[in-house]
Amino acid sequence: MRPLPLRALATACAALTLLASACTTEEVDPSPPEDEPSPTVEAFEPVLAPELLAQMELDDKIGQLLVLTAQGTTAAENAAQIETYRPGGLIYFDANLTGAGQIAEMSVGVQDLAADQGQGVPLFVGVDQEQGMVARLPVGTRFPDAMAVGASHDTAMAELLAGTTAAELSALGINLDYAPVADVNTDPNNPVIGIRSFGSDPDLVAEMAVAEAGAFAEGGVVSVVKHFPGHGDTDVDSHTGLPVIDLPRDQWEQEHLPPFRAAVEADVDAIMTAHVLMPGLDSSEDPDPATLSPSIIDGILREELGYDGVVTTDALNMEGVRQRHDDGEVAVRAVEAGVDQLLMPPDPAAAVAALRAAVEEGRITEERIDASVLRVLTLKEKRGILEAEPVDPAAAADALGHEEAARTVADASVTMLRNEDGLLPLADTPVRVEGAGADTIAAALTEAGVTVDATAPTLVVGTDGATQEQRALVESAQGPVIVVAQGGPYDLAAFPDVHAFLAVYSSVEVSRNAAARVIAGEVDPTGTLPVDIPDVATAGDGLSF
Repeated sequence: MRPLPLRALATACAALTLLASACTTEEVDPSPPEDEPSPTVEAFEPVLAPELLAQMELDDKIGQLLVLTAQGTTAAENAAQIETYRPGGLIYFDANLTGAGQIAEMSVGVQDLAADQGQGVPLFVGVDQEQGMVARLPVGTRFPDAMAVGASHDTAMAELLAGTTAAELSALGINLDYAPVADVNTDPNNPVIGIRSFGSDPDLVAEMAVAEAGAFAEGGVVSVVKHFPGHGDTDVDSHTGLPVIDLPRDQWEQEHLPPFRAAVEADVDAIMTAHVLMPGLDSSEDPDPATLSPSIIDGILREELGYDGVVTTDALNMEGVRQRHDDGEVAVRAVEAGVDQLLMPPDPAAAVAALRAAVEEGRITEERIDASVLRVLTLKEKRGILEAEPVDPAAAADALGHEEAARTVADASVTMLRNEDGLLPLADTPVRVEGAGADTIAAALTEAGVTVDATAPTLVVGTDGATQEQRALVESAQGPVIVVAQGGPYDLAAFPDVHAFLAVYSSVEVSRNAAARVIAGEVDPTGTLPVDIPDVATAGDGLSF
């Protein structure tokens, strides 16, 4: 007998599902009584999810644990993997995306393909749209990086970024965003987090991450808070190696846990794991990365913190998780550790075969698989994905383009850390512009009424990592120097004696334009430093006119 398809099941349960609307989130009491250890969020009670789970065979269940890499730019190019694996989701990357109509059409198409498989469970259609340096969409509003939001010290900026992004993603048929980053960036040399983090203050990061996650949820988009238990204190990129973060547990609890604890208390939709080795949290004789560690995922995240939402791995094609085990064993160990979804398994067939064998051999119980599938289906029901109407590709482009929102965030982020002799704002002083983003900054300065002259002694230098070329520009300057740091405020350590130093925390156009408006005096710099710069500046520093 063919299982009852989702559409028929939804009709039968319509009255109940309306009572459990997935388009709202519960609010936490902002001032709980002192005898309550933490705020609580009323649990969502699923209606469709348990019914769907009851109809599934083992292979259907295993499929819901997979989030596969989208293929090509059309739904047809994904038909084979959707029919073969019946995955829980797909993730888009730059190569899949060419324009608003194409993205929306592809999203509708892959959902149609999923509807024809098994129980017809809709997909998570996800993307990394953190904004700033990690933004896959070729269309839509481009906001600054998270550290710029942190510099504003205003959760309204986090909500504006996430709410706007959610609205635009929804118009494109994308229902999940692998954002925000909740890592506390305590290592200035971090090669993979840096300005993707809100800052080095765990409380600030917690406030901003929870604000963004809440705004995504309000917009009907699943938010994935990442990367537990923290990727902020490392100088190794887990895409290319296995970082070892050798912190004692008490230090980790003080510096890196608070954002994730806050996320759990806010009942965020999902949390992503990190491919990092943390011997201070896993005392096993030969510990695995956190993604594969029962002590860290099941022990700390599930049992100690009490998180019962969806836990997803970081991408399983990354070297940080592939050094010790083959791809099938990685999938099994992740589920054993307490993970619910496997992101981008490099060999989906091997992952499915290994998980099926693990169940058949008794290594993993089917009840354990059921627990993960129920979490996945419950989240899809909670966010309205199980009964979502298809988007209109013809209308997608009209829902994009909120540049004023991005400008608001960028203007609020600009941090002035030096202004020798009141050089800024410029009066009638002409400037020449060199370095990172020079053309964009020069055009914005001209628009703001500043004369740009290639022979002017006053130099504006855009920096992004204080490269040798950028250092040479500063050292050879014959007059005052204004640095516009885009890759992070840490460049101040390389240029401690320049006349003026502005940090904008992002190389996106709107941030470069914001710097120009500050230089011209159109905007008063109100941002304050969200990180410590060792031996140079302290979090909270910032000058205004």
